[in-house]
Amino acid sequence: MTRMDPANPCKDTRQTLPDETRDAAISRLYDVALAPDRYEALLDLWEDAVRPLRGQADLDAPRLLEDPLIAGHFERASAFLDRVETVGSASELRDILRPFGRMSAFLLDASLTVCAGNAAALTVSGLKEGATLSDLRVMPEDIDAISKAARNVLQSPQQDAVVLRVRSVEKNHYVILRLQLCKLADGTPLVLAASNDIYFSEDSQEILQRAFNLTNAEAGVLLGLVKCGSVSDIAEKRGRSVDTIRAQIKAIMSKTEAHSQVELVRLALSVVDMAGMTLENMPGPRQVSRGYATLEPSVFHSLRTPDGRQLDYLRLGDQTGRPILFLPLDYGLVRWPASAEAEARRLGLRIIVPVRAGFGASDPLPRSTDYDDTATTDCLQILDAENVDRCPIISLGGDSFYAMQLALRSPETITGLICCAGTLPMTRREQYERMEKWHRFIIAGAKYTPHLLPFMVKAGFLLARRIGKQGFVHAVYGKCPADVETFESPEVFEAMVTGSEVALSETHSAHDAFVRMLTGRFLEDWSADVEALRGQLPVIFLNGLQDPQVPPATLDEFRATYDWIEYHVYEDAGQLIFFRHWRDVLDKVQQLLS
Repeated sequence: MTRMDPANPCKDTRQTLPDETRDAAISRLYDVALAPDRYEALLDLWEDAVRPLRGQADLDAPRLLEDPLIAGHFERASAFLDRVETVGSASELRDILRPFGRMSAFLLDASLTVCAGNAAALTVSGLKEGATLSDLRVMPEDIDAISKAARNVLQSPQQDAVVLRVRSVEKNHYVILRLQLCKLADGTPLVLAASNDIYFSEDSQEILQRAFNLTNAEAGVLLGLVKCGSVSDIAEKRGRSVDTIRAQIKAIMSKTEAHSQVELVRLALSVVDMAGMTLENMPGPRQVSRGYATLEPSVFHSLRTPDGRQLDYLRLGDQTGRPILFLPLDYGLVRWPASAEAEARRLGLRIIVPVRAGFGASDPLPRSTDYDDTATTDCLQILDAENVDRCPIISLGGDSFYAMQLALRSPETITGLICCAGTLPMTRREQYERMEKWHRFIIAGAKYTPHLLPFMVKAGFLLARRIGKQGFVHAVYGKCPADVETFESPEVFEAMVTGSEVALSETHSAHDAFVRMLTGRFLEDWSADVEALRGQLPVIFLNGLQDPQVPPATLDEFRATYDWIEYHVYEDAGQLIFFRHWRDVLDKVQQLLS
């Protein structure tokens, strides 16, 4: 579908998705809002839908899908993702059930025996560990249907989720039961069963009213639907006619942009279950970066910026040695492998690592503040606090952009750049299309659909929390054997898991700052900035041929365009090249220092 410019009927001002594809994408959005581990299914559907539109877009003004309906659903799904509880239970089974809160949820093993249930399952459904499906308080004829569906979920590769409607014995109303396949860390398959049989608190109606901007009466009707009441039952309980209730339901669906009562109930269930538990209200991270095996603790240092913000940074290696500024990528990889930190200390190198605004305990920036400009200013303030007159920079990945901004802003301070897995301005459509799918999904999303990016990033962060950083890294870098192998090195694993605590921990998520970096100048054409550094200072790039963001063809284009940069290319490395070849990096740093 396209929208025409009235002044020029031949010119498309917006491209959107076919109705069928749009509806499928919206459905996947709410699946992810309820279960972030279904993120990759959304990724695949979205990529298939948007790729043809990218091919028709103007790369200089590439905003796609300026569709209020799609944008509204992305915003609402993004708000739902805010309403999650931190994962911190020692029990893996409890962790799976934890996000459901007041919604009755339980886990079935291969014998269809309940191996775990949340408090709501015990209170509302009467289920406890060791119970069987026959103990479920539904009509006998529904037990067989649930049993058959659960076995299909466990055994059929084509059907990993199913929704059933069963009748409650005690309340004599219908209950929606969703069965979904899930796997433990060791691969053991289980069936996660969640129903809309909920323990409702007194504030549930108020929660629905605020979430969807409903009248008090409409919120009451919606709560009745959530409890699986029929239209006639709701009318009788509220003392209204059936026609009045139907009119109110129609108004509710208009306000929520739901296409059906099933979707409407799903939206409401999400809000009720997740209300009050927001990422924004989580306490901040620890004040010491502490490893669990070989990494020594490192204290976060703080300063106050002129605008009153707290700004943190780490000091690795020799605490009084020769300074090097390290820019740790938007994943917040602020720690080095233990051997690398020890070598930096032996060489007398003081590694200064900024914790950007919104990461760790560094205060976030107001929406009106330019993130890129402030991030550059913050780094210079840290160097000033450390009494650094001159130093080189080591950067990871896309932080080559910030390294160059610092060199332009303060040429008297920055003496050279070493960009590990460095990237340069992407000025060709093919450079986005060549990326591996996870990087393309996020980076092309930032380029073409930035207004939809908050949900994409937030869901990705929550997926990482749900499946663990190891599982997430394997998903993102799965087609890059060198990066997977690098990550599995015990020292690298510890450094990346520990360092990325400033980006994602049990108590903190830097998804908002991540989005602001991606939607800044990084994806614009900053070729003039790069050219302005020609002949001004040494610029060294270390790139791996297995980089999922900068594959060989893109790297060749960079080398042809900016042939004055010194390139070192490694066949056995990808985007995590610094963690694999840090010794080479330190050799080149010493050359710059000498």
